Amino acid sequence: MASTSVFMATPVTRLSATQLPSFNKNSAFSVRCMASQPPINDSETTASKSPSPISTPPPPPPRAPKVSTKFSDVLAFSGPAPERINGRLAMIGFVSAMAVELSSGQDVFTQISNGGVTAFVATSVLLSMASLVPLFKGVSVQSKSDGIMTSDAELWNGRFAMLGLVALAFTEFVTGSALV
Repeated sequence: MASTSVFMATPVTRLSATQLPSFNKNSAFSVRCMASQPPINDSETTASKSPSPISTPPPPPPRAPKVSTKFSDVLAFSGPAPERINGRLAMIGFVSAMAVELSSGQDVFTQISNGGVTAFVATSVLLSMASLVPLFKGVSVQSKSDGIMTSDAELWNGRFAMLGLVALAFTEFVTGSALV
């Protein structure tokens, strides 16, 4: 049945006056729930006519909106690229800053002044190109995400990495030494 009513499987019950003493002999009381079926005439009984299931084809799945591959749309302020690229760079930057700090004891500012700018620029160019190529081909970020590795999880991890990198630099600037 196409109906979601709980009463669809319940047969129509006709109560006569003999079954209920409060009714007079000429009246009949019937209870029906017709969620998606047309009403049955009083002359027809449920035994003589069985309801035919109404089969409607399921609606087609909604089409995914066409992803724009224009340069101005991909790199727009609310476009798919800027926050994702910045988040990816922040994730790599935070993890590498902490790894170098743990291994050598240098704070973030010392790491940047000792050749960190060239490594940052090279990583930024490489990661930005790797992030932009699928977007310019029309692949949406949401189409490739499932399970725990969703596009929303990537956005939140990138946001936390951006905050962590800024907090690390600020803490080291205020204290004047490495965090670890």
